[in-house]
Amino acid sequence: MSVLIETSLGDLVIDLYCEKCPLATKNFLKLCKMKFYNNALFFDVQKNYITRILDPTKQSTSTNELLYGEQAKYFDDEIFPDLKHNKYGLVSTSNKAPNMNNSEFFITLTNENLEFFNGKHTIFGCVAEGLDVLEKINQTYIDETNRPFKNIRILHTLILDDPFPDIENLPLPSKSPERVKNVILF
Repeated sequence: MSVLIETSLGDLVIDLYCEKCPLATKNFLKLCKMKFYNNALFFDVQKNYITRILDPTKQSTSTNELLYGEQAKYFDDEIFPDLKHNKYGLVSTSNKAPNMNNSEFFITLTNENLEFFNGKHTIFGCVAEGLDVLEKINQTYIDETNRPFKNIRILHTLILDDPFPDIENLPLPSKSPERVKNVILF
């Protein structure tokens, strides 16, 4: 129930809360298996707050949408009062509104309680290894819009443990997509 994320600054291992948040974790695991996040940018680094990840297609999606079409793009929140945004390295959905979760996610960069996110965003995992890499992301040089001067990318994702059966008809690539060179997408 974990994923290894190879980034351009080093590796992160994310432990997932599969029993508590099966919708979010299954979606994340299967998108990782599809190599959906390969080449994704850490496009927004808000120092000592959060970093957001932009999928390389800029077409936020979900596994349900890929299988069942636009009407199934989003999945429901999985909010629990005992899970608070109060720890460095928590991984959460980055939804547009209640019950509108898809491929977008963010990672906390502080141990302070981020009250604003509590009750609004599903916490579905935490960085278990690679906190030094997360700190490199946190300390990167950014411009006035929180964009890193040098692109930080997810290069590859590797499923370490997946408790969910594979989804029939989910498009799985025969190989990982080619790595994108440091191209600016904005």
